[in-house]
Amino acid sequence: MDKICIDELKIYANHGVFEHENINGQNFYVNAVLYVDTEKAGMSDDLERSVDYSKVCALIERVMKNNTFKLIETAAQTIAEEILLNFPLVSSVDIEVRKPEAPINMDFGSVSVRIHRSWHDVLVAVGSNMGDSRTLIENGIKALEQSRYNKHLKRSELIVTKPYGFTEQADFLNGAVRFRTMLSPYGLLDLLHEIENAAARRREIHWGPRTLDLDIIFYDKEIIDEDDLIIPHTDMHNRSFVLIPAAELMPAYRHPVFGATVSELLERLEEK
Repeated sequence: MDKICIDELKIYANHGVFEHENINGQNFYVNAVLYVDTEKAGMSDDLERSVDYSKVCALIERVMKNNTFKLIETAAQTIAEEILLNFPLVSSVDIEVRKPEAPINMDFGSVSVRIHRSWHDVLVAVGSNMGDSRTLIENGIKALEQSRYNKHLKRSELIVTKPYGFTEQADFLNGAVRFRTMLSPYGLLDLLHEIENAAARRREIHWGPRTLDLDIIFYDKEIIDEDDLIIPHTDMHNRSFVLIPAAELMPAYRHPVFGATVSELLERLEEK
């Protein structure tokens, strides 16, 4: 991916843990790398096909001057978010915020925070078999749409399916949503838990009834195997209620472990 680089953007602002930093202010330097496909702009010589770096600099200045953050970590995070939200051609960013006048009683060059933030392609399965399931799912999807961290959400049709695993319960209403998120896998997991909790989700019986279930099925091509998070979902290839909505939204997506497309996984399951 091509890069547009902004180096050593000097901004006088009021950030810091100590009160005198918030009152008196100090110099900060911001470095930004914008990952952008510049081929069309380079061939056409048309700024509309690229990113106006002067506007990016003005945005960075507004973030730094219009806020008072305790941490430069927060400054870097906010700058990255605002660039990703306001410049659609930017797929990811590197941000460094330097603080050369930090209150350290030693000789030093600078203190800085460097972060990388990006848009990610995710698939989340949705399900419910308690209460007004259709409304609960609709509210959950709306919460995902309304999050500033997500965009371009597409939803599948909802289907009625038999319970899986623990079968002594009501039928489920299932579907899936595909969207772009700037959240990390764990950040997305936290958001999904917040939305489930707002729907009074209870985790009392494994595979048991639930008001709202939101599961990360895919996150880019990531493979994560931790105690509290497994991606891709470990048993999705055996679940038609996951594969049918997934095949509607991303039939050609290739499973990073099995190597088969979602459509192929669904065909294999149906053959069984």
